[in-house]
Amino acid sequence: MSKERGHSGNGDEKIGAVMVVGGGVGGMQAALDLANSGFKVYLVEEGSAIGGRMAQLDKTFPTNDCSMCTISPKLVETGRHLNIALMTDTDLMKVEGEAGHFRVTVRRRPRYIDVTKCTGCSDCAQVCPVPIVGRFDEGMAQQRAAFKLYPQAVPNAYAIEKRGVAACRDACPTGQRAQGYIALIREGRYQDAMRTIKEDNPFPGICGRICNHRCEEACNRNQVDEPISIASLKRFVADQIYSQPYNPPDPVPYKFEEKVAIIGAGPCGLTAAGDLRKLGYPVTVFEALPLAGGMLRVGIPDYRLPPMIVDREVREIIDLGIYLRLNTPVTNLDEVMKEGFKAV
Repeated sequence: MSKERGHSGNGDEKIGAVMVVGGGVGGMQAALDLANSGFKVYLVEEGSAIGGRMAQLDKTFPTNDCSMCTISPKLVETGRHLNIALMTDTDLMKVEGEAGHFRVTVRRRPRYIDVTKCTGCSDCAQVCPVPIVGRFDEGMAQQRAAFKLYPQAVPNAYAIEKRGVAACRDACPTGQRAQGYIALIREGRYQDAMRTIKEDNPFPGICGRICNHRCEEACNRNQVDEPISIASLKRFVADQIYSQPYNPPDPVPYKFEEKVAIIGAGPCGLTAAGDLRKLGYPVTVFEALPLAGGMLRVGIPDYRLPPMIVDREVREIIDLGIYLRLNTPVTNLDEVMKEGFKAV
């Protein structure tokens, strides 16, 4: 660790920093003793909160005292001590050097929730659709993927544990969060599932019918029996939402004056137009055909892709505030730029 200076209460100068590995009761006491002596202490804990095994116990041997009553004061003091830096979700990878001068390599895993902003209100856990086995309870209870290790946890913040990118999402060209919307479908939250799909893909009803679903080829369930019908589930959600009365999207305020022209109202052009409009740009789409949709309109038969599905999903993009100019082929980009567009 790099050398730092601190001062003890009696005025003696302390040089150097100390790393304590493990945030259990022993680690917390060692960190407090060193910090109170004037040293800068880095307390490394692999979990999302300090407390260790003692936090999991009901009583302590042999006095039969309440374990949480014993360590709660230490939890609070450790979390608030100015000389102690908590490094949760951190693995010790390598220690080099000699006594008095060590160099330590650690790997800090992402928490996915900002500890400085989290208030521990549990709202994220209440809406999280993914149940997992509760590790703190040794598998005797379930918790959500967004969790706080235990009620008195320090830091008093939630965390999300992930094991990299899901195989289905990695295989999808749009990076679709299939595992997310499938979990929401399981809970019957179809509106939330549709919102999750549309974060990455503005055409759920279309892709649910004509996509070649590479996600299913990569699905880990293949290693057990057969893949989850991801494309069919996407189509199911779209049909559920589209069977209800249409509610146009909220208008997007303009943040920029520079106008952008999109040539072609096919799936790529409409996706780009929608993304730019959500960023606050004025967008105009030029289309040579009398209808928007490109090859979705003229290249796929109606029995495979019903026109009403294309109409609905195109309309949702146009209703963001996009100007659509049909029957307008573009043959000269200079003429387009003369109309005041800053980008094509």
